Parts: sequence; C-alpha cells; structure tokens
Amino acid sequence: MRLRQSYVRIAKRAAMMAGRYAHAKQFNLGRCYLKGRAGDAANVILSAVGYNLRLVLAWLRIILRVILLALLQTFTIRSALKPAS
Repeated sequence: MRLRQSYVRIAKRAAMMAGRYAHAKQFNLGRCYLKGRAGDAANVILSAVGYNLRLVLAWLRIILRVILLALLQTFTIRSALKPAS
C-alpha cells in the first residue's frame, strides 16, 4: 500500500510540473550544451528570458497597431473634412 501512495504522489507531481514546462517544449527548448549545474541554470534562465521576450514583443506589436490605427483614423477624418481646392 505504501508503494502505491508514493507512486500516486510522484505521478501527481509530474502532472503538475508538466504544465509549467509546456512552454519550453512549445518553443523547442533543446539539449543543454553548457557544462555542469551552472550551465543547466544558465540554460533555464536564457530560455525563460526568450519566452518572456516573445510575450513582450507580442504586446508591443499590439500597442503599435492600436497607435497606427488611431493615427490613420485621425488623418482620414481630417482629410475628409477639408474641401479640395
């Protein structure tokens, strides 16, 4: 009975951690070529930075589209109000 409980606990922990590392699999976190524990830590940090940078760039892309759309609407309204001479 003890063995089953520990197996269930390990399986639950693995299922919980799978969601946290899904982004690493999604963005092709490959083999770590850096040496030792420091290399492993650096690889994890660099992959997290890359993931967050993608999120920031997507956010900036949305903001730029909103600004450009507002500018386009402003200039098209002004040009429509001015009569041609």
